[in-house]
Amino acid sequence: MNGASAPGARAKTVIKFIALTVVAALVCAALGRLSLMFERRRGVASSAGSVPVLVVIDAGHGGEDGGTSGADGTREKDVNLAVAKSVFDMLSASGVGCVMTRTEDKLLYDEYGDLSDYTGKKKVYDLKNRLRRAEENGDAVLVSIHMNAFSSKKYSGLQVYYSPNASGSAVLANLVQTTVRTYLQPENDRETKRAGKSIYLLDRIKTPGILIECGFLSNDEECGKLNDQGYRQKLALTISSAIWEYLAANGK
Repeated sequence: MNGASAPGARAKTVIKFIALTVVAALVCAALGRLSLMFERRRGVASSAGSVPVLVVIDAGHGGEDGGTSGADGTREKDVNLAVAKSVFDMLSASGVGCVMTRTEDKLLYDEYGDLSDYTGKKKVYDLKNRLRRAEENGDAVLVSIHMNAFSSKKYSGLQVYYSPNASGSAVLANLVQTTVRTYLQPENDRETKRAGKSIYLLDRIKTPGILIECGFLSNDEECGKLNDQGYRQKLALTISSAIWEYLAANGK
C-alpha cells in the first residue's frame, strides 16, 4: 500500500509544482505589460465590470491605524497593502475578477457618509465598511491580509483564520496554509484556526472568508523578509495559487 501510494503522491506534487512554475512565468510576463492598466483598475471589477468579481482583497488597517509594527519601524498597514496589491495583480493577470477594499493609505470609515462626525467611531465604521464592500460583490470570496506580532521574538510563520459561516472558508484556509508550507515555509507547522467573534469581518461575513496573518513583524528575520519585494512576490504567488485552486475546484 505504501509503495503504491508514494509514487502517486510524488507525481501529484510534481504536477502541482510544474503548474505553479508555469503560472509564475505567465504572471511575471503579464505584470510587466499590464502594470499601468492594473493601477487604473484597482478598486473596480476587472475588465470594467465585464468579469464577475470572485475575490475581494482586503488590506488590513491604514491611515491613522498602522496596525502592529516591527522593531525597525516597519508598519503593518504598509506591508498589508503591498502584499494585497501583488495578490490583486496576479489574480487579475490570470483573468480572475477581483477588487480591493483599499488601494491607498487610509481607513474606510467615511466611505459611505453615514455620519457627520466619526470621533470615537472610526475603527468601528472602518470595519463595517470593509464588510459592506465584500457584501456588495455577491458571493465573492473575502481574503483579508494582515501581519502578526507577539511579545516574544521567537515566533514566526504564516497562519490562516477562517469564517465559521460558510463551509468553503475552511477549505480555502487549508489550501493557503498548505500551499505556503509546501513552497515557501517548509518548517511552518501552524494549523488553520476558526475565527471567533473578535475577528469582526470573519464573524459577520456570510460568504467564504479568510484572514491571513502573513508573518510576525515582531520576529526580526521574518520582518526583514516581509520588507523584501522578492519575498513578498513569492508570498503573493503562493496565496494566489491557493485561491486559483479553490476557485477551480468550485467551478469558477
